[in-house]
Amino acid sequence: MRSALTGLAAAAAFATLLTTPAAADAGPHGYEEYVALGDSFAAGPLVPAQSGDSASCLRSVDNGYPARLAATLGIRNFRNVTCSGAKAQDFDKAGPGWGRGATPQYDALSARTDLVTLTIGANDAGLFQDLLGCLSPAPDNAARACVDRFTGGGVDQLADKVDTAASTIGATLDEIARRAPRARVMITSYGQYLRPGGCPDLAAPITARDADYLQTTIDRLGDRIAEQAATHGATFVDLRRASLGHDSCAAPRDRWIEPLLPAAPAAPFHPNAQGGQAFANLIAEAL
Repeated sequence: MRSALTGLAAAAAFATLLTTPAAADAGPHGYEEYVALGDSFAAGPLVPAQSGDSASCLRSVDNGYPARLAATLGIRNFRNVTCSGAKAQDFDKAGPGWGRGATPQYDALSARTDLVTLTIGANDAGLFQDLLGCLSPAPDNAARACVDRFTGGGVDQLADKVDTAASTIGATLDEIARRAPRARVMITSYGQYLRPGGCPDLAAPITARDADYLQTTIDRLGDRIAEQAATHGATFVDLRRASLGHDSCAAPRDRWIEPLLPAAPAAPFHPNAQGGQAFANLIAEAL
């Protein structure tokens, strides 16, 4: 009798293995459903090949870090809804409108989602526009330095904007956890855009003072993201230190982030295909 029951139990267990979706769908690293959320740093604007399902989002199909991470981890059930220009406060909204796709980013999440990546915050703080606004045709002219405009009167306007954006990032992490309660959430910093002193040439024409101030501000955002990750149950992946020497001032063969005049297909001051793979590797190592 015992052997018969044992045989039935074994048969039932084998049938369960054959019919359980997790067994069929999980990649070699154990993740079944991966959703990528975020802005242009994750989307990969102008990096080939661009997605046609939401053209306004300027999303790379295969060379942004989300696609490279999915390939690295062998995840077949992968949804990439990153969108250039996205703000965390708009994740529940769909287009028309810059930064919004055909459907809200949150809608990509499900109860089965077990891995989420997120890069967000720069647009909420308006930092990309500030970076472009500090470019100067005469970068050696210290009188044109925009750091004085942003810190006049003893108030650092960009620091205040970054700190304000932090609470929005925290709320976003809470909403992701609500919609995808079993997911491991990996939230990244942004990379190293400018080395100390910048690179005052046509590639990234910016004063040394502005370069240092802007990178310090980007680093401040990274620190705020790390704090939000720690208090909202996410894993923080710091991309800054590893990307030193791969900034927009680096030689084309070494760049992960392109300058104002890109040498590889990518939007100015955004990751190229090499950067997409490098950042994917860093996230994979942190899993």
